[in-house]
Amino acid sequence: MPYPQFDRTRLAVHPLRERENKVCIERDQVPPGTAPGPLSARTAAAVLETAQRLRQARSEGRPVILAFGAHAIKNGLGPVLIRLIEAGWLQHLATNGAGIIHDWEFAFLGQSSEDVRGNTARGRFGLWQETGFHLNLALLLGAYDGLGYGESIGRLIHDDRHLVPGRDELLDAIRAAPDSPEAAEHAAAAADLLAVLERHTVPRGLIEVPHAWKRFSVQAAAYRLGVPFTAHPMIGHDIIYTHPLNHVAAVGRTAQRDFLSFADSVSRLSGGVYLSVGSAVMSPMIFEKSLSMSQNLALQAGQSIRDHFIVVVDLAESRWDWSTGEPPVESPDYYLRYCKTFSRMGGTMRYVSADNRDFLLALSGELGVNGEG
Repeated sequence: MPYPQFDRTRLAVHPLRERENKVCIERDQVPPGTAPGPLSARTAAAVLETAQRLRQARSEGRPVILAFGAHAIKNGLGPVLIRLIEAGWLQHLATNGAGIIHDWEFAFLGQSSEDVRGNTARGRFGLWQETGFHLNLALLLGAYDGLGYGESIGRLIHDDRHLVPGRDELLDAIRAAPDSPEAAEHAAAAADLLAVLERHTVPRGLIEVPHAWKRFSVQAAAYRLGVPFTAHPMIGHDIIYTHPLNHVAAVGRTAQRDFLSFADSVSRLSGGVYLSVGSAVMSPMIFEKSLSMSQNLALQAGQSIRDHFIVVVDLAESRWDWSTGEPPVESPDYYLRYCKTFSRMGGTMRYVSADNRDFLLALSGELGVNGEG
């Protein structure tokens, strides 16, 4: 017998503009060229070494991948990340579901970051119509069009619209399922989309969604420039799962594409640079699986992924010298997952205890990325 399920259609969902937010992107943005806060000697040395490795990687055509937690967006660093993309320093960006949401809310509303404690007590946390409706619809449409998670949201912000197919088009796609495995996958995404559209009476055709602050959107910039921006969510972790329009099959289809896109970038990481900034769980977990898969294929071809440079940035202090290997299980540092995992990934790893703003601003300055492009 199936377990009972919560009925999201009974929820009172509120207009996003009723929400009080802690961060206003115009006020709290961090422009490129902003001076970082004081850095320790160890952090300053790590910044110089990282900049040197980035220059070497790019001169040899090797990729630089940046994986980051949502705070890099919430802290107003979008303009800095955009300039790093525009200047050609980043060939892949990856974040979690919350990073996607903050970036979209800044582009749409110019604000983000609600009072979690207060809104949970009022039964309002995460229950915001525009965020839930537009992001879930974008993922459903992206799954139907064969896009990834980050790409789907980037397209929405860049194009300022949804383009919802009609019922007949979706039925034609469903009927084509037996034609090929690709058609069957497309049919499944069409069936998901059709079920949601009809269950919630979503209008068909063009739905305009202006993004007055899209200049601050990292996703939109990556989409515009053709740079992969992938999302790596976990089911139930983000506020879009509270909205009745949420359909996790679409999340899975788009997130699978993003994971495989991320793994494809990792497969070319020999001699390249991987930056893991403020991501204690998502970044190490997706990296270790991607590197293992990539090594599998490389070894089959008589090669290997090596000489990569990994920089891990977080606020927690570590007393262990990770260049000597990992600490014993009795050491608290053993349980710094983002250090332990990356120390096992070959190449050279550096751990930097620093605020993500200070590290990225110092690195950008060292690379000469200042002001507008």
